[in-house]
Amino acid sequence: MRLKTRVAVLCVGFFLSHQAAAADLPQRWVSAGGALSEWVSALGGESKLVGVDTTSQHPQSLQALPSIGYQRSLSAEGILSLRPDILIGTEEMGPPPVLAQVKAAKVNVELFSAQADLPTLEKNVTRLGQLLGAQSQAAQLLQSYQQQLQAQKARVAQVQTTQKAPGVLLLLGHAGGKPLIAGKDTAADWLLQQAGGHNLATHTGYKPFSVESLASLDPEVLVFADRALTGEAAKVALFKENPILNSSRAAKSGRVMELDPTLLVGGLGPRLPAALQTLTEGFYPAKGGQ
Repeated sequence: MRLKTRVAVLCVGFFLSHQAAAADLPQRWVSAGGALSEWVSALGGESKLVGVDTTSQHPQSLQALPSIGYQRSLSAEGILSLRPDILIGTEEMGPPPVLAQVKAAKVNVELFSAQADLPTLEKNVTRLGQLLGAQSQAAQLLQSYQQQLQAQKARVAQVQTTQKAPGVLLLLGHAGGKPLIAGKDTAADWLLQQAGGHNLATHTGYKPFSVESLASLDPEVLVFADRALTGEAAKVALFKENPILNSSRAAKSGRVMELDPTLLVGGLGPRLPAALQTLTEGFYPAKGGQ
């Protein structure tokens, strides 16, 4: 009887300590950065989100949450009005004085890296899992992600036995105007490489588009991401605002692809493996035509 009593006491103690540990975790979350918000949702923490920035569009249910504005131009008042326990974002989040105000209000500000590589992703998702009390789920998601990327790598290797990697440019713009070309050390560059494309841009970061750059590079495939428009409207605006694009090999052959710009914000997100497969299919037409 005494043994049963001890076991019961131990079980109750474990349960209470587990509850206490869970209570210590942040319960009201605000997220600035599309990929981070998606990972919080994937880890089962969407119910804890009380506000997100404008780049947090997926899953669609996040769009119903209060908006704190664009991740680079946040306001302390908007964030603090949501009474958060924690604000998460990447080094892209700011401005710094706002983050200092939020910290001064005793809100935990957790900064993550937006670096586009797998070691960074593993670190980010593992940390989110710890903050959410979902460590095992984080490990499972990372394992699945790695498997998807391995399958993607095999897919590209297979198709490249018969087709050459196409020269690609990725343009990021707003309603077609003043697009930027994605260069090295960007999520866009990682995406193009993983999809089996050859990024023709050799600069680092995002650089303003110019007639000279297009004329010298003449991409076989154009990928565009528009922050304001989608679908045919985005494509029409891009070519209307930048008629020089019509002279590119990509435009002449109809190899112009659209990419959701939120895929490029906040580091590597959970939707990227599916996006990679779509890009690969566009880079390497089934009939092998170039």
